[in-house]
Amino acid sequence: MIEAFQYEFMQNALAAGILACVACGIIGSLVVVNRLVFLAGGIAHCAYGGIGLAFYAGLPVLPTTLGFSVIASTIMAGVTHRQEERSDTVIGAMWAAGMALGVILLDLTPGYNVDLMSYLFGSILTVSHEDLLFIALVDVLAIILTWIFYRDFLSVSFDREFSRSKGVPVDLLHYLLPALTALTVVMIIRMVGLILVIALLTIPPYLAERRSRSLIGMMVLSSLLGMFFCVSGLLLSYAFNLTSGASIIAIGAVCFFVDRGIDVLKNTRLHFRS
Repeated sequence: MIEAFQYEFMQNALAAGILACVACGIIGSLVVVNRLVFLAGGIAHCAYGGIGLAFYAGLPVLPTTLGFSVIASTIMAGVTHRQEERSDTVIGAMWAAGMALGVILLDLTPGYNVDLMSYLFGSILTVSHEDLLFIALVDVLAIILTWIFYRDFLSVSFDREFSRSKGVPVDLLHYLLPALTALTVVMIIRMVGLILVIALLTIPPYLAERRSRSLIGMMVLSSLLGMFFCVSGLLLSYAFNLTSGASIIAIGAVCFFVDRGIDVLKNTRLHFRS
């Protein structure tokens, strides 16, 4: 199956998968340890409103979706910051509103004939050189900001109030992490689509968290696991003529459930021994 990568579109897909998994490993690890998976899901689905706005207003899709998602993530961060007890309700409402806005704007777009499925389920095989450049820039930004705020992110992830008492910029990080999540989500939409984006942000970090002794180790292992899922998924989709984005997530999901199954068997065995 290695011959599959002789084609340019497969080379671009492989490069996009590897580059995207760097940002997913870093930002996904922060999302998982800070328990922000629901917020990430809300941002991902709100992004659909940006896609609808771009087509309705005739604007560039990527910058418009990115700006829309960052604004939505800032609003969600503000809500969770001030009314934490109501955050799930507000995020859920924005989740649905973003999707509805996107669908309505696409319905109102004159002559609209865009392949909707490519945004819902991704199309990594159509990634262009411009997309690769954007993904690489997101990687650089994620690495630089994580390097600058690594100790602060680490402190906030485990004890927010103690971090605040030590002078850590908790409020800044509270808004920065959702904004970085929005950036990563928009980047992954081209690969696996809105429906599956959360899986790539959460499954590799979850598996890595259980095998890492530090946050940086978790980020590195998560990135490597994501790359394994992408390469395996691409080969699987090529061999059996399957949808590439769904194949990537299917590989990750199988690994996730196998890992959980092994845990259940171990716990059951220990229970009967005791």
